[in-house]
Amino acid sequence: MRKEVVVAVTTAAAVVAVAMLLRQTKRRSERRWRHAQRILRKFARDCATPVPKLWNVANDVVAEMQAGLGSSESNLSMLASYVASLPTGDEKGLYYGVNLRGDSFLILRARLGGKNEPIYELHREEISFPSSVMAGTSKEIFDYIALHLASFVTSHTESTSNDRRATQRKLGFTVSYPVDEFSSSSGTAIKWKTSSADDTVELAYSLCTTFHAFIDRIDIKIRLEKGWWMTSIRLWRNMAWTCVFLPCGLSYYGVIVQVDDTIGDLAGGRYYSTDSVAAVSLGMGTNAAYVEPAQSVTKWQGQSPKSGEIVIINVQWGSFRSSHLPVTEFDSSLDAESSNPCSRIFEKLVSGMYLGEIVRRVLLKMSQEAALFGDTVPPKLTTPYTLSSPDMAAMHQDTSEDHGVVDEKLTEVFEITNSTPAVREVVAEVCDIVAERGARLAGAGIVGIIKKLDRSANKKSVVTVEGGLYEHYRLFRNYVHSSVWEMLGNELSDNLIIQHSHGGSGTGALFLAASQTENAAS
Repeated sequence: MRKEVVVAVTTAAAVVAVAMLLRQTKRRSERRWRHAQRILRKFARDCATPVPKLWNVANDVVAEMQAGLGSSESNLSMLASYVASLPTGDEKGLYYGVNLRGDSFLILRARLGGKNEPIYELHREEISFPSSVMAGTSKEIFDYIALHLASFVTSHTESTSNDRRATQRKLGFTVSYPVDEFSSSSGTAIKWKTSSADDTVELAYSLCTTFHAFIDRIDIKIRLEKGWWMTSIRLWRNMAWTCVFLPCGLSYYGVIVQVDDTIGDLAGGRYYSTDSVAAVSLGMGTNAAYVEPAQSVTKWQGQSPKSGEIVIINVQWGSFRSSHLPVTEFDSSLDAESSNPCSRIFEKLVSGMYLGEIVRRVLLKMSQEAALFGDTVPPKLTTPYTLSSPDMAAMHQDTSEDHGVVDEKLTEVFEITNSTPAVREVVAEVCDIVAERGARLAGAGIVGIIKKLDRSANKKSVVTVEGGLYEHYRLFRNYVHSSVWEMLGNELSDNLIIQHSHGGSGTGALFLAASQTENAAS
């Protein structure tokens, strides 16, 4: 009997101990969950962009734009592009384009049909540079481009019945890559930041003749034979440029124009509508360009522009700073650990390069302080920039009941295999907060440009937007549009049309080649 009592007491004690352990585990889990929710709510508050805050941001954009056009110091560069003209919509013909990027380049071919005719017969091919080429000289880089250009032209032959002679192909060449330094005394030069080449390519005459020598050597009948005609040229730090080869009678002339990809997007928008006044890029980086009356550019250097002329301004709005920007502890740590601390703040809040990284940092804090993914912090969650904006978009836009796509991405990117539906919902909400903030700030920037031009009340304005965030991230795009609508209201928002760029990435080279060709030939 005594043994039975002992066993019963022992069993009861064990049951009580297990019950207490379960209660403790439950309470600990509940405390952790409440802490995760507190982190989430605080992050949401810190990222909030109510309409009054958006207007404060837009007004600061206007103030910095005005300062940047004059001699006052501004965190917006407001670079005059010196583009001779924008398309009128009358341009017709077949055009080729080469868009040189960091470690790749894009070759394009398309036709323009004039008024009310969209770009058509568009062919594009993106080619990555082998590491051996990137480690070589600039001559090897341009040789590689020229060889692929020759192959592209050969494989996309045009009909001789609809075009001029094959020797009169028109090629736009754009460089969508930052300039490291320039010299105003002995010819402007650039160095590719991703190339280890120790030589530089002189801009102006040298680069165009060098590239022409390559394409001439492989006989693809795009030639420069007699003389040169050049626009006024200025090259600024962190700017790109365009070299346009074009025919003029039996001779061939080169036009060199400073340009940023966003200016190419503006040229594409202008081809379709004279009401197109600005362009915005929302991709891995972000920038804006717009049409400014020349008399407003008081820092203009060179011959004074005529009354009524316009200047295409490269805003460089990634560098925008304002006390009204909703910067959180996660943004501050990202900035401090970046290669350019205290710089490009707006870009770090808006662009696709950083959105996924902000999400990762929030999830890491939740994992470290609230055990969101279990007692052990997943090792891959500690690695910076492992979450890309496309993967973030996929999780954010997951509409399945148990957030199955979130589960797949957590496993694929961070090797997290034990997430619950509740945890996945938190992950999706973090993505939503980051995307909404970035998109609404971009919308405030757009409204700021339109306000600077004094067009919101009584003039129709078209803004062209290019970039993967806008094109492929549906919820991000929706947030851009909704923020503009909230700021302007029903009546005024009807005056502002935001549309995706025609033809997509790289086609700005084609539109600019067309407009500069017509300008030079006229």
